Formats: sequence, C-alpha cells, structure tokens
Amino acid sequence: MSINIDELAATLFDIGCVKFGSFKLKSGLMSPIYLDLRLLVTHPRVLRTVGAAMAALVRVHDLQFDRLAALPYAGLPIGVAVSLELERPLIYPRKEAKDYGTAKLIEGAYAAGETVLMVDDLITRGTAKIEALKPLLDEGLVVRDILVLIDREQGGAEELAARGVALHAVMTLTQVLDALVASGRLPAAKREEVRSWVVNSR
Repeated sequence: MSINIDELAATLFDIGCVKFGSFKLKSGLMSPIYLDLRLLVTHPRVLRTVGAAMAALVRVHDLQFDRLAALPYAGLPIGVAVSLELERPLIYPRKEAKDYGTAKLIEGAYAAGETVLMVDDLITRGTAKIEALKPLLDEGLVVRDILVLIDREQGGAEELAARGVALHAVMTLTQVLDALVASGRLPAAKREEVRSWVVNSR
C-alpha cells in the first residue's frame, strides 16, 4: 500500500483527529491544536492506513526487534494495526497493575533480553514515553526505538535520544499543518500561529 502523507493528514482532519482552538495537554500546556488520535478506533479504514504507514516506516528504517510494545490507550489500537500489517507479536504495559489474577504489569508473552519496538500515537515532550519505558526495562526488555504517527516537535525526540532511544515518526506537526494549508482546510495565518506556539513552548 502506497501512503500519501498529505492525504493522510487531510483525512485525520476530516474525521476530527486534528482540532484547532484552546486545549489543555497532559503536560499542562495550553495548546492551539489538539491531536485526538483515539478517534481512529471508530474509523477502521483510516486505522488500517495508519498501521500501513507506520509499518512502512519500520521497513524503510529496517528496525530490528522481537515484538511490538503498544502504549495504552491511544497507542494500543494503532499497535494492533501495525502488528497485523507486519505480522509481528505485540505486548503492552498496563497503566496500572491488576490486583487480581496474575497481577502482571505487561500483557502478552515475552522473555527478558528481547528487543521491543515501542508504539504510540504521538509524542510531545517525551515524558509519557520515558515513564512507559520503566516497566519494560524492569522486565529485562530492551528498547532502542519508538514509533509514533505524529511528532509534535516539542523536544520529545531529543529527550529520547539523550536516553539512547531513537524516535521514528510518520509525520511531524509541521507536515500536518502544511498539508492542511495546501488542501485549503487551514488558513496560512493559523499555521503560523501554531508554529510560533510550538517554537515558544519547547
């Protein structure tokens, strides 16, 4: 499947995954743009396209790993889509430990010493990804690469690189904005407003 990044960005906007306004992010920052990729679960064709685009990036960079590790919640359906596309096994760290059954922190089969490719929807400053590394590393798993659909370009890649982890993103926020302007979905003035905010919020 050939993936057109501009078309994918426009589709994400059309189904409501890209919103403009004033939004409070997990980091506490107030943002003029919000990327709600949890909506992908109600659009299976778009989710399949996202999985194919992310799988294509894995192949282009020839990323080496034993299994995928998808982050709940937004990253989990995306991780499943990538897993199906690549036909590679998937695990996921829980947001909270179960107090019943096996009480596992990581769901799925794995073995210490294996390398996992972490999968999530997007990255901002990298805080959530760094937190998610801990349960994987504690179980003896190795994480060298993290795969996301969108890099918000607010320092996440640099934070991960400082810890020896490489970020791979299908598209950057700049590419999303440029695609929306090119397709007539976004005024150029709004693009500049968002770009300015991104630079000043790093």
